[in-house]
Amino acid sequence: MGLTSNKMLALAVLSAVLLFVGTVWLWPRLARRSWRTVCGRVGLLFATQTALFAAVGLVANQSFGFYASWADLFGRETGQGVVVDHAGGAAGGPLRVVETRRVQTAGGTRPESGGQIQKIEIVGRTTRIATPAYVYLPPEYFQDRHRTRRFPAAVVLTGYPGTAEALVDKLRYPRTALELARDGRMQPMILVMLRPTVAPPRDTECVDVPDGGPKTESFFARDLPEAVGAHYRTGKQRGSWGIIGNSTGGYCALKLAMHHPEVYAAGAGLSAYYDAPTDATTGDLFHGDVELRRRADLWWTLRHRPAPDTSLLVTSSRSGESNYRDTREFIERVKATGRTRISSIILESGGHNFNTWRREIPPTLRWISGRLSA
Repeated sequence: MGLTSNKMLALAVLSAVLLFVGTVWLWPRLARRSWRTVCGRVGLLFATQTALFAAVGLVANQSFGFYASWADLFGRETGQGVVVDHAGGAAGGPLRVVETRRVQTAGGTRPESGGQIQKIEIVGRTTRIATPAYVYLPPEYFQDRHRTRRFPAAVVLTGYPGTAEALVDKLRYPRTALELARDGRMQPMILVMLRPTVAPPRDTECVDVPDGGPKTESFFARDLPEAVGAHYRTGKQRGSWGIIGNSTGGYCALKLAMHHPEVYAAGAGLSAYYDAPTDATTGDLFHGDVELRRRADLWWTLRHRPAPDTSLLVTSSRSGESNYRDTREFIERVKATGRTRISSIILESGGHNFNTWRREIPPTLRWISGRLSA
């Protein structure tokens, strides 16, 4: 059974309940002062608490999408990371659709009425980074009267470690986009949903890591839009692409929009931070390269680089988010540039979690829809 399966969760909850009942039932028999009864009491308490903590951990993992599999949890993920393909690929890099499914909302099962979610595998043309992703295609994409129409597109990123599935099932980006477009509150858009961890389990913070490391920023700035644009009817001109992310993905979204405004006309950072950390999950991202380290610092970029011609959105909450003061300061510094446009969503309360982001996603999608065209 998989780490995120409902069967595993049900088994953990059932085990915790049965062990609790068994402990209460057997406790009188284990009240004697012998080594056997003492070991029995310790064993029952240990087993009950282990089952309880396992059940709570599985619930938290399903709610927040921390780990996708047992291998991911124990640091032994065997999925694709950085791949070198000497055969070369087609223009825009290879992209393969491996699965399709419908959007979980009312309105019919046909893609012409409810849109479609496609699971894809991408290998970057220049970086050779390989990663899975999900693509949401709106109903209009499949309708005959729109068969030549091109659509704006937005990259949607998770936090770290995160799972792309959580963007579909937990944060409900496709369902929200479909319902907003049906109500006329945003234009139909293509969403490309994936996690920024393209070289798992390492957290690269969307940095082009030197000395043979993964070129993550180049993948998102060049290879991903090329590959998707070669396969789907996305807009070709400037202003067709935007990017959204939460937590680590939010930092990446802001950085990519600021560094590559010719690609991303808008970037939204939900609960973002503004400088790349260096810790056990990232390793040495910069290898002593001072200029690369400064480039990853959005504060330094605002002070020392020309203001990019792009639109930014940041979110936080007055109570519950640790980035509130930094976000207020970031807003003021961007406003002072006089060129980069800045918007914000500030909640009264809300933590660094899925529930908060689900409250911010509808207005974020409306905001980015209003800044893109195809």
